[in-house]
Amino acid sequence: MSAELLVAAVVFDLIFADPRHWPHPIVWIGSLVTGMEEEFRRWLKDEWLAGLLLVIMVLTLVGFAAISALNVAGVIAGIFQTLLALWLAASCLALRGLHQESKTVIDALDAGDIAGARLALAMIVGRETAQLDEEGILRATIETVAENASDGVIAPLFYLCLGGPVAALLYKAVNTMDSMLGYKNERYLQFGRVAAQLDDILNWIPARLTGVLLVAAAWLTGQNGRGAWQIMRRDAHLHASPNAGWPEAAAAGALNLKLGGTAIYFGERIEKPSFGDGSEPIGSEHYHQMIRLLYTLAGLGLLTALLLLGASA
Repeated sequence: MSAELLVAAVVFDLIFADPRHWPHPIVWIGSLVTGMEEEFRRWLKDEWLAGLLLVIMVLTLVGFAAISALNVAGVIAGIFQTLLALWLAASCLALRGLHQESKTVIDALDAGDIAGARLALAMIVGRETAQLDEEGILRATIETVAENASDGVIAPLFYLCLGGPVAALLYKAVNTMDSMLGYKNERYLQFGRVAAQLDDILNWIPARLTGVLLVAAAWLTGQNGRGAWQIMRRDAHLHASPNAGWPEAAAAGALNLKLGGTAIYFGERIEKPSFGDGSEPIGSEHYHQMIRLLYTLAGLGLLTALLLLGASA
């Protein structure tokens, strides 16, 4: 993928985000997974095998569709192929969308609408939000911005740099399957195991890169860069996920907060580890600091990708 196209994709995402009425490949992938799940469950009684075959089928279809569409566009005209590649690449990024969706939560809180804030938060997190107070809503919002900085920004940039829109779409397909099937409950423990494990593998490098870049972003924005580094090194491994703890711990250190802790999923109270040593009350100013970190992180991620592309040219 060219440096110019990569920059254009980031700019496109910043300007347009994910327009609700535009076609979106990631939404299509989600619909594909939903449609295929029951079919594979009906065909195979072995849930692990059914989940494995679903992953293979989804990745095959996504890869084939992306490559075919780009090839056909190239036959028609080079400009069509370039525009299609731009749209596919931008669809894999979620920088502006992550900001917009999290801001909806904070705007509701600032307006005193805690019920609206809970509802908006439920759209972007997996935990139950109905019983969260203002502090719990703020903490969950900051945590999801930090964690999705990897899934929605740095990881897509990483795979766009490695293999262009096709590689990034395959990554997002795995990430989407993990978000839909990767729950550790009775329904998905076996069926979603392959998707979850593959997502862990693909996010191993991007998550750690996100943590390191968050430390750099903390220094650049006047946050606690030393704390981000120390807390990341100390606490990242505490997370049940091999990857999610890296950006979350770095953010906790950068903002001088304590993140993580107990949450409710599907009616079950889950004791999760905490990250950071911060004892000050969490406020909306911490969210705005996290957003500054997010955009600085994105800039550093883009610069890193451009350097890698330049080195490989």
